[in-house]
Amino acid sequence: MTNIEEYVDRTAELINLPLDPEHRPGVVVNFERIAQIARLVTEFPLPPEIEAAPVFEP
Repeated sequence: MTNIEEYVDRTAELINLPLDPEHRPGVVVNFERIAQIARLVTEFPLPPEIEAAPVFEP
């Protein structure tokens, strides 16, 4: 079992979400895609002089 498969199983248990075994593979594939997209953001290098804004103003 991969980490994402375990995450899907444990999270479904935690939030008391019945996960039909027929749908589980699709849920796992979608979470794998989400993880790939998230890596693009979390691994993007930022220069050290960047400071977090205390308030977001569009």
